[in-house]
Amino acid sequence: MHLLIPLIFIAAVVFFPQWWVKRVLSRYRRPDDRYQGTGGELARHLLEKLGLEDVKVEQTDSGGDHYDPRDRVVRLSPEHYEGASLTAVTVAAHEVGHAIQHADGYKPLVWRTRLVETMQRFQRFGVILLALAPVAMLALRLPRAGLVLLAMAIASLASGVIVHLVTLPTEFDASFRRALPMLEKGGYLKPEDRRPARRILTAAAITYVAGALIGLVNFWWWMRLLGR
Repeated sequence: MHLLIPLIFIAAVVFFPQWWVKRVLSRYRRPDDRYQGTGGELARHLLEKLGLEDVKVEQTDSGGDHYDPRDRVVRLSPEHYEGASLTAVTVAAHEVGHAIQHADGYKPLVWRTRLVETMQRFQRFGVILLALAPVAMLALRLPRAGLVLLAMAIASLASGVIVHLVTLPTEFDASFRRALPMLEKGGYLKPEDRRPARRILTAAAITYVAGALIGLVNFWWWMRLLGR
């Protein structure tokens, strides 16, 4: 019983941001013809207007909405690429914001890109260690070595939390220093949509807060298991 309240609190902290993000994005996907152009068309228009014609715009069925700095591509999910809802055009502008950051040499984006590449290798290494830990503990009868391998594996897998935290400043910059001024000054938003657009742009950044919280809880859970 004494663990029930902390567990409920942790569940609320972890899942409330996810629920809120999904709620905000879903709410403003209707009507899906609110604007004349689709999210994909707006992204293409903004990039050309900014002189970034070499940046491509593609629809993606996996990976979600994102900007790929290696291939220089803005990728949008089908509902945002083909849709003309407030969510579609706002998310498209947010991803264009990342393309602008890349063109400007925005340091936090450069750091995040390098960190993601490094952490991905580190996390793959962690998966291997996680598989080897039971072997060391049982088959080779080396419990201490197994625990060391397990601790290293958990640390490597928890490195995703660092990536999410480093990503936050980049996301807020893309939302509020890049996307929102473009939408407002360019007259792309209906006047009554300015406040909802801010909510959508906040949700785009909060996604990474939710990811970091989930990572922290996973790390805490594994550490509790190790401490027993």
